[in-house]
Amino acid sequence: MNWAVYEALLTGVNKYSTAFGRLWLSVVFIFRILVYLLTVGKVWGDEQRDFDCDTRQPGCTNVCYDHYFPVSHARLWALQLILVTCPSLLVIMHVAYREERERKRREKLGENCSRLYLDAEKKRGGLWWTYLLSLLVKAAVDIVFLYIFHRLYENYTLPRLVKCSITPCPNVVHCFISKPTEKNLFTIFMLSTSALCILLNFVEVIYLVGKKCRECATTHRTKRVALRSIQTTSGSESCHKEASDFSRSGRTVFNSNNCSPPVITITDCRGQN
Repeated sequence: MNWAVYEALLTGVNKYSTAFGRLWLSVVFIFRILVYLLTVGKVWGDEQRDFDCDTRQPGCTNVCYDHYFPVSHARLWALQLILVTCPSLLVIMHVAYREERERKRREKLGENCSRLYLDAEKKRGGLWWTYLLSLLVKAAVDIVFLYIFHRLYENYTLPRLVKCSITPCPNVVHCFISKPTEKNLFTIFMLSTSALCILLNFVEVIYLVGKKCRECATTHRTKRVALRSIQTTSGSESCHKEASDFSRSGRTVFNSNNCSPPVITITDCRGQN
C-alpha cells in the first residue's frame, strides 16, 4: 500500500479542519500510522511461524493458531486506519464539488456574475453537515473496532500460553505465543490512541454544534432588535403624521404610545362677530 499518497490526500483535509480536527490528524499520523509502519512488521511479522505447540500432529498448530487468532492484529489495524480516515475525504470532495459549480457558473454567466457561495471552503450549509457527518463516522469506526478487538481478544491482551484440544489435535495441546509482553504493550498503545481519537471527535462535534447554536442565537437576536427598531420608527412617524393632520383641523389629538403629545392651541371663534 502506498502510504505516501494516502498521507498527501489526508494532509489536504487539514486546511478545512478546526483546531480539534488538526489535532486529530496529528494523532493519527504520528501515533497511529507512523508507529504502525515502523513497528508492526517487527512485532507481528513472525506471529504464526513462532507459534509453538508441544505436538507434531499435522495441522494441529495451524488449527489452534486460527482458533485463537482468527484475524491478525496488523491487518485489523491496517483496515481500521483506512476506514477511519476515509470520511475526511468526503470534506475534500464536497469542497471540490462547490468549486466546480462556481467554475461552471462563471463560464456560463461570465466572471462578474454573482457567486453561489461566499466562500466555497467555509463550513456553511451542506459542507457543515458533511463535516459533522465525517466526525460521527470516524468515531463510529473506532468504536466498532474497539468492540471487535474486545470480542476477539478478551481484555485486549494475549496470554503467554493457550490450551487447544481442537481436531485434529490428539489431546490437550499447549501452545506458546511469541513476544506476548511486547505485543500486549503495543496493543494497549494502539487502543489508547484510538480512544483518544474518539474523544477528540466528540469534542469537535460539541464545539461545532455549540458554535452553530451561538451563531443562530446571535442572528435571531439581531433580527428581533432590527424588527423592533423598524416598528418603533414606523410608529413614531405615524404618530407625528396624525398629529400634523389634526392640527390643521383645529383640534388637539394624541393617539400613540410611542411619542409625546403635540401641543396645539385651539381658537374658539363662536363669540366673534
